[in-house]
Amino acid sequence: MWRFVHTGNRTPAENMAIDEAMLTAHERGLVPPTVRFYGWNPATLSIGCFQHAAKEVDFTALREYGLGFVRRSTGGRAVLHDQELTYSIIVSENYPGIPASVVEAYRVLSMGLLLGFRKLGLDAHMTGLESLETPTLADWQADNSRRGNKPMSAACFDAPSKYELVVEGRKIAGSAQMRSKGVILQHGSVLLELDSDLLFNVLSFNDSEDKQRMKKIFGRKAVDINSCLRRKGDPPVTIRDLEEAFHQGFAENLGTELIPGTLTDFEIELANQLAEEKYGADSWNLKK
Repeated sequence: MWRFVHTGNRTPAENMAIDEAMLTAHERGLVPPTVRFYGWNPATLSIGCFQHAAKEVDFTALREYGLGFVRRSTGGRAVLHDQELTYSIIVSENYPGIPASVVEAYRVLSMGLLLGFRKLGLDAHMTGLESLETPTLADWQADNSRRGNKPMSAACFDAPSKYELVVEGRKIAGSAQMRSKGVILQHGSVLLELDSDLLFNVLSFNDSEDKQRMKKIFGRKAVDINSCLRRKGDPPVTIRDLEEAFHQGFAENLGTELIPGTLTDFEIELANQLAEEKYGADSWNLKK
């Protein structure tokens, strides 16, 4: 059984704290594997756990725009969380069908996103796949069964270092993954609308020419859902439409019903502690 939790719009510290609290609860066997949807209040710039905040973020501009800020527990680059659906998945590494390889586990879990994009009518693809077929977690489980349920290893695959979801040749979703004590946390952003001007106005650059050059490169590599739909002549969609499409996509990929649930008392208490002591603290957010 998988749990589905929608926590609504939360502060930056609360959002990252809830993800970590769910991971810890699953580590301890207190909750089943979980898919979570959430949003941000206020709109927020998050950075990867290895980024240098002081060098890469314009905090004066961040305050002027009224944006929040937080450092994620996962890697990757800066992300502006505004008009988007954010998701997280918590599941054990030994869950049937989950490959041992970090890269292949990322691929398997991200198939739910690919299915969601296609349910919205977008011609989405995953880089590195030779076929348009979308092997789901159930397919991996069946393959495990044929092999005597032995876990997959990195040696089973010859794959690129990263599987990206693209539409029109441009990246349309960003995700990152971490593991702790045998549990996977994967979370990411599904862009409804992309405000690249705002994103680049709160990042630091050597000079204006460098900023414009990087912004042009970004524009050629990233795209949002509604821009794609408008170019197709289709009407734009809402966050609610995204929630419905990706809820179906994740359920189909996982081969299970996502049972609506809420955070446990343990998760709420731990999330409150983490929000105050870690994700809301400069000692974490500005540590590099």
